[in-house]
Amino acid sequence: MSRDLLDIDDLSAGELAEVLAAARRPDPPRVLHGKGVALLFEKPSARTRNSTEMAVVQLGGHPVTMRGEEVGLDARESTEDVARTLACYHAAICARVFDHHQLVRMAAAVDIPVVNLLSGQAHPCQAVADLLTIEDAFGHLDGVTVAYVGDWNNVARSLGLALGRVGAVLRLGCPEGYAPSEAELAEIGAELHHRPQDAVKGADAVYTDTWTSMGQEAEAAARRLAFKDWTVTSALMADAADHAIFLHCLPAHRGEEADAAVLDGPSSRIWPQAANRLHAARGVLSWLLAQ
Repeated sequence: MSRDLLDIDDLSAGELAEVLAAARRPDPPRVLHGKGVALLFEKPSARTRNSTEMAVVQLGGHPVTMRGEEVGLDARESTEDVARTLACYHAAICARVFDHHQLVRMAAAVDIPVVNLLSGQAHPCQAVADLLTIEDAFGHLDGVTVAYVGDWNNVARSLGLALGRVGAVLRLGCPEGYAPSEAELAEIGAELHHRPQDAVKGADAVYTDTWTSMGQEAEAAARRLAFKDWTVTSALMADAADHAIFLHCLPAHRGEEADAAVLDGPSSRIWPQAANRLHAARGVLSWLLAQ
């Protein structure tokens, strides 16, 4: 059976180190020469689509991108049959979906790698790019403290799992009602704070994400009210270490989860972080297909 990447917990610490090393290779092996990779997007995408398509090309393959309505998961045909069809033509399936369980079903149905490009539960390729960005900034990962400020979501979960595997520390700052459960907190081994200042104090990196993810649009007004005191401002960044960097997986809503002065300021690493999505996708695919 092939290996899949549905979230970071599919990787041991040693395997994650191998993925990071593969992402940094200047001469990646052309493991996809003459092969296709199916890229399925139920959700709109900018960074994920561009980075994954180019990663496939750099590995010698041909990306075939399709929208969710073109295949109709569990509408036109079952999720399993869609995966089986795509496996007839491709060396891997990469999918960006709403329901994480659809990825689990795909992986169970086929013998080629299935890669999570984002689901409601996880965003593992983003977490790999985050680790690359943090290591670029500090030269190491072990012992680095990252403060994640905002909503407990798929990005935060995968980030927490990844940081735990490399010896880094995650501090979560989440409003009441938007924090992980005790079980989720134990799973990632993070600290939880209900004031952003407490989470950020002395941190090496400050990370935030949109307050309202795709699929939560009906909650937008309530979320803006709940998060009104959780904007990452220059004053909040001043509570972090003097050398602290700022991270955001994008797209950013300027003036909501972060001020423009932070997004565009000297501590910001959001564009190197976005660029690292390509290296992360290439590392993930090259590692999976070399197994």
